[in-house]
Amino acid sequence: MFPRPLDAMKSSRTRKICGISLSLLIINMAAIMERADENLLPAVYKEVSEAFSAGPSDLGYLTFVRNFVQGLASPVAGVLVLTYDRPTVLAIGTLCWALSTAAVGASKYFFQVAFWRAINGLGLAIVIPALQSFIADSYLDGARGTGFGFLNLVGTIGGIGGGAIATVMAGSNILGIPGWRCAFVMMATLSSLIAFLVYTFVVDPRKRDFIAQNASKISERDDLIVKGSPTTASIWLESWNSTKSVMKVPTFQFIVMQGLVGSVPWTAIVFFTLWFELIGFDHNSAATLVSLFAAGCALGSFFGGVIADRMAQKYPYSGRIMCAQFSSSMGIPFSWFLLKVIPQSVTSYYTFATTLFFMGLTISWNGTATNGPMFAEVVPAKHRTMIYAFDRAFEVSFSSFAAPLVGILAEKMYGYDLKAVDPTSGSVPEAIALSKGLIAMMAIPFALCCLFYTPLYWTFKQDRENARIGKQTEMI
Repeated sequence: MFPRPLDAMKSSRTRKICGISLSLLIINMAAIMERADENLLPAVYKEVSEAFSAGPSDLGYLTFVRNFVQGLASPVAGVLVLTYDRPTVLAIGTLCWALSTAAVGASKYFFQVAFWRAINGLGLAIVIPALQSFIADSYLDGARGTGFGFLNLVGTIGGIGGGAIATVMAGSNILGIPGWRCAFVMMATLSSLIAFLVYTFVVDPRKRDFIAQNASKISERDDLIVKGSPTTASIWLESWNSTKSVMKVPTFQFIVMQGLVGSVPWTAIVFFTLWFELIGFDHNSAATLVSLFAAGCALGSFFGGVIADRMAQKYPYSGRIMCAQFSSSMGIPFSWFLLKVIPQSVTSYYTFATTLFFMGLTISWNGTATNGPMFAEVVPAKHRTMIYAFDRAFEVSFSSFAAPLVGILAEKMYGYDLKAVDPTSGSVPEAIALSKGLIAMMAIPFALCCLFYTPLYWTFKQDRENARIGKQTEMI
C-alpha cells in the first residue's frame, strides 16, 4: 500500500540539525569514510611491502586491481538507482567496502589482499557515482561547485585522518597484532556504522522533490503506480537508453578524454608515503607531509569550486573551463620542482612541506570546479547517476595502470632494489628511482589534461541548452 500524500510528505521530509540537512550531514560523513578507506593502503605500503615481500610494482598492482574493478563496475550504480533509492544503494556499497577492508586487514597471503582489494573496488564503484549525483541534485546550478567543493573538502579531511592514523599505527603493535592490520579493522567498523546511518536517516532529494511537486496527484495515481511497477526488462531498457543518451553528449566525451590522462597523476600519488619513508623520514614525519598535501587539496577543491561558481556567473560557458585549465597546468611545475629540484634528504622537510601544501592548493580544482557541475548541466536529472558512473568507469579503469607502471619504471628502468631498503632508515637511491617513475606519470599527463579541456569552449553551450530543452519536454 502506497502512503497518502500527507504521510508521504512527512516520511520524505529531511530532518535538520542546526539548520543543516541531516541527509547532507550523513552523506558528507560517508564521503569522509570513503576517502579515508582509499588512503589506508597507500599509507602502509612500507609495512605491507615487508609483510608480503612485495616491491613497488606489486604494491602498484594492488591499487590497479581495485581501481580497475571500480572502473568496470561503476555503471552498476547507474542501473541500481533506477530500481532503488540512492540511500539504499549507498548503504549497500558502503557495507561492501567495509567488509572487504576488514578482510584485507586479516589477510595472510598477498593474493588474498589483491582479491579483497578488488571487492573494495566494487563497493566504491557503487558508492561514488551515487554520491556525486546525490550532491548534484541537492544544489542549484549556480552553487554546485561549492557543493562539490565542500564534499571534497570533508572527504579529503577523512583521507588525511585515515592516512595519518594508519601511518602512525603502522609503526606499533596492538595486543600483538601489527598496527596496520588494526587500522583496517577499525576503519571497517566505522564504515559499517556509516552504512547503517545512511540507510536509516538519509532521504533521496529526487524522491523528496517529486513528492513535493506532485502531492496532490499521488493519491489518484497510487493504483497506476502499483500496476505500472517497472519490470526487469524495462529497467535494463531504460539503462540502455540512458547509456546511449549520455555517451552521445560531446561535453561528456571531452571531459572523459581529459580524465583518462588527468586521473593518472592522482593514482601515481599513492606512492608519496613510501617515497618519503625511503628518503628517511619516520612514520610521523611522512604522515605529516602527506597530510599537508591532502590539506592543500581539501582547501583547493573547496575554494576552486567557489571560484568556479563566481566565474560561471560572469562567463557562463567558459568560466569553469578556464578554472580547470589553470589547475591542471599547475601540476607541471609543481611535479618537476617536488620530484627533481628539492634535494631528497630529511633536511629538506620544510621545503617539501611548503611545496606539497601549495601544490595541493592549486592542482585540485578540476573535479569540483568543472567536471561535477558541468556533468549535472548537460544531461537531464534522471541520467545524472549514469553520467557520473560512466565517467568513473572510463577514468578509473584507465588510470589504474599508473600505479603498477610507476613501480615497473622504478624497478626495471631506474634500478629500484627492494633488498637494499633498510626497514628503519629507508634508502635514498631507491627513493630517487621511485621519484623518476613518479614524475613520468605526473608531468606529462597534467599537460595533456590541460590541453584536452580546450574543445569544451565550443561544445558546452550547446549541450547545456539541449539538456534544458530536454528537461522542459519531460515536465510537459
